[in-house]
Amino acid sequence: MHDLYAETPADAVAINAFGLGAALQAADGRAIVWGLHDMMGLEAGRPHGPGLHEMGLAPSDMLLVRAPDIQTLLIIGEEALRTPAVGAVLLSAWGEARALSLTASRRLALAAGGGHGTLFLARAGAAPAPSAAESRWSVRAVASAPLEGGAPGRPSFSATLLRRRGGGGPRTWIMEWDRDARSFREPAPLSGAVVPLAAQRPAEASHPFRRRVA
Repeated sequence: MHDLYAETPADAVAINAFGLGAALQAADGRAIVWGLHDMMGLEAGRPHGPGLHEMGLAPSDMLLVRAPDIQTLLIIGEEALRTPAVGAVLLSAWGEARALSLTASRRLALAAGGGHGTLFLARAGAAPAPSAAESRWSVRAVASAPLEGGAPGRPSFSATLLRRRGGGGPRTWIMEWDRDARSFREPAPLSGAVVPLAAQRPAEASHPFRRRVA
């Protein structure tokens, strides 16, 4: 289980996109369940088919479930995590909510540990709070590097690791989403050469979202 927080409310779209990318990596070819709080949809916009396609998502990859309230969102997460066919679950919630308590996060972590998938809880309009998650991240959108011919660049993010179970100080990565490879990567330097992402992070953290934990 991993907590993802939008750095500001304006980064709500970025946190959902980042969460989808992380879920795609963690799912490893299995299905993704995206539980979307209705308030998140109202504040940040509802999913857009062409946009999901640009992320590299096919309709067969994902089941989208809309939740009118946080309690329903939590139920969606627990039930999805108990389904063997599901490889990753993304729950997108807006605002502060008593239902998203430490006890609720422990229930989700137990479901993730006893099930078959990895859980990402993406929150916008809320301050980071204690939870049972293995890691806690703060995410914001950053400017994309244009592609050849002035084409729009890949979705780019600044992701700061705020906390990780087992220790380790805060650290920030700038990364972009590669639709074709379905993975995050470092932006290419101006020379055009690509620096492997693992070169600047410890080997154990090179794929922080591929490990399923309780």
